[in-house]
Amino acid sequence: MFDLWKQIKAGKFQSLYLLYGPESFLINETKQMLIHHVLNEEEIDFNLSSYDLEETPIDVALEDAETLPFMGERRLIILQNPVFLTAAKTKEKVEHNVAKLEAYIKEPSPYATLVFTAPYEKLDERKKITKELKRNAAVLEAKKLNEAELKGWIKERAAYNKVEITESAIDLLLTLAGTNLFTLTSELDKLALYVGQGERLDEKTVDMLVARSLEQNIFSLIDKIVQRQIEEALRIYYDLLKQNEEPIKILSIITGQFRLIYQVKELARRGYGQQQIAGHLKVHPFRIKLAAGQARQFSDEELANIMKQLANADYQMKTGGMNKVLLVELFLFRLSDHTYKK
Repeated sequence: MFDLWKQIKAGKFQSLYLLYGPESFLINETKQMLIHHVLNEEEIDFNLSSYDLEETPIDVALEDAETLPFMGERRLIILQNPVFLTAAKTKEKVEHNVAKLEAYIKEPSPYATLVFTAPYEKLDERKKITKELKRNAAVLEAKKLNEAELKGWIKERAAYNKVEITESAIDLLLTLAGTNLFTLTSELDKLALYVGQGERLDEKTVDMLVARSLEQNIFSLIDKIVQRQIEEALRIYYDLLKQNEEPIKILSIITGQFRLIYQVKELARRGYGQQQIAGHLKVHPFRIKLAAGQARQFSDEELANIMKQLANADYQMKTGGMNKVLLVELFLFRLSDHTYKK
């Protein structure tokens, strides 16, 4: 990914690009990078085209690619949703001349850049067109980033904003903001604007400025419980109530986090590594890493009893057996009072 971006920024363009995978942010980021580096501002209106291949035949786009650019050196053509690269059986509104595309791939226009953006988890590697495109195009697989890639991306985004970011600040940013790239971009841009170009982002600045999502507040709440800091846990809970968060929603997310902790502990005992657990539970590896740290603070018996307490609180909350705010308070007090087994 980073190598491809460096080539684009250096003005080393390919005739064909294939951007595919479920991480839409990376696809969009690469697409915008190509637009702003292949074309200058004056050329965009004349030499940039975009086609939805669920609506338009590939023939139309290829004719465009073979048309000389106007007031510039290259044409840039974005081809969205190339469903013919997948195994999906869809009722296509249009028919594509795939043979014509195969011929074009072998001899692409010297004054056009075609960019296929395919927001699919997988392509059909058995198809000839897929093999030809992957063989001849610059390929970006936009998959969910692992922890190391995520940290590398954060450093790149900070550098783009002309600031540095410390390792401890990166760790805290991921803990507070989560792993969604759209959210991280927003937070990094805000942080960079606050400190100014040429400055360094440290842990203190991140802690002061990064907005906590409800899920991250719940994670912090549970972390305070793990550390037996009941007053801090209750402060977070009361702050959430002041923000008009419903006790039933708070309880639901607490339950989800403890379920994750329980699952991580169980799978780790069976010999699964953190990456395997992440794949099995379809949760980002960084969240698995954090949950694994919390899991070490509880025995199996404690976690089983916590899940029972949560199920009981949920039942009482939904049947009106007790005040909803008080139910969550009692649950937190029981945890802090070492009464897991009662």
